[in-house]
Amino acid sequence: MTKRGPFNYFHSSPEIIRLAIMMYVRFPLSLRNVEELPHERGIDISHETVWCWWNRFGPIFAAEIRRKRVQQMRSYSNWQWHLDEVFGKINGELRYLWRAVDHEGKELESFVPKRPDRKAALKFIRKSKRRFGHNRKCWSSTIYAPKARR
Repeated sequence: MTKRGPFNYFHSSPEIIRLAIMMYVRFPLSLRNVEELPHERGIDISHETVWCWWNRFGPIFAAEIRRKRVQQMRSYSNWQWHLDEVFGKINGELRYLWRAVDHEGKELESFVPKRPDRKAALKFIRKSKRRFGHNRKCWSSTIYAPKARR
């Protein structure tokens, strides 16, 4: 059985869908403004359609942009990333936060369990190493980290 693409069952072409979503994300436009721009070029779409496309394809495009950015940054010899673990309050509750951060300070990936869990931490570290390569540093603020970093 062949794998279906994400654009199947849509009457608009993938280029129009991508253009509408990228205009909505890249520029400070409302959904109605995004609706008007293709309309000037003879493409009739509704602001509700753009909203549905954003909900459906937004995460796919975000992952693609993130993957391309990491690949581009990995080509530089000085690119590196590190793991950071901290406790922080989220919605008034004390939570544990693991982050993968690059050398520019941009967050590549994050993981927020309810409590410090060694097995979940190891899974996050393995996943991050697979995605971004071997890390140079691992910063820690708790007693759980030395066991999980090994």
